[in-house]
Amino acid sequence: MSETLQLGDLSVELTRKAVKHVHLSVHPPEGRVSLVAPTGTRMEVARAYAISKLVWIRTQRAKFAEQARESPRRFITRETHYLWGRRYLLSVEHQDAKPSVRLGHRRITLVVRPGSTKAVRARVMHEWHKSLLHRTVPPLIRKWERKLRVEVAGYFLQRMKTKWGGCNHRARHIRLNTELVKKPKDLLEYVIVHEMIHLIEPRHSERFMSLLATHYPTWREARAELNELPLGAWGNRR
Repeated sequence: MSETLQLGDLSVELTRKAVKHVHLSVHPPEGRVSLVAPTGTRMEVARAYAISKLVWIRTQRAKFAEQARESPRRFITRETHYLWGRRYLLSVEHQDAKPSVRLGHRRITLVVRPGSTKAVRARVMHEWHKSLLHRTVPPLIRKWERKLRVEVAGYFLQRMKTKWGGCNHRARHIRLNTELVKKPKDLLEYVIVHEMIHLIEPRHSERFMSLLATHYPTWREARAELNELPLGAWGNRR
């Protein structure tokens, strides 16, 4: 169960868990602050720790505030779109045919019927994004099933406002944010590994962090890069 520490205009979400050390985090996109402390930690001790880290907290929140955000996409010709971390220009063609998407050198061609609305164009692009993820995700899951000696019963793709992924360890399912198609593939792999390790250890415990460091030693760099890239849907929907 979480409690709230109020430090002036700053709210810190305090959770006590069976951990050895304090974990302080500032979460994108809006700089939500969380503090995970050992079970027996007194409120005044947690407050003193948070106060001692105020400069760091405000620095991280300022970075998120300045972070680039994609403006809402209109799905028109010469608009910039990202795919696997690379920038492409969109070309919209109007044809009396089934909508489709083609990928070329630095260009994405969206074929839609004349008079199509922005919502229709967005839906066609989203379905294409999901098809690319459905091609890319299963081989990565199989790779890490062997390495981690776990089995994923299923995975789901969905738009998420505040998370890159999720895991239901009881059902052995993982969820992935469809925005990941816009990020470099190694960052998609990092999210998959992170969620699959939750099949071994459901909580962000010391054991979880140890497993993540063992199997994906560069996880901190991957997480930082993921959170430093343009926020895209996060910045537009929250």
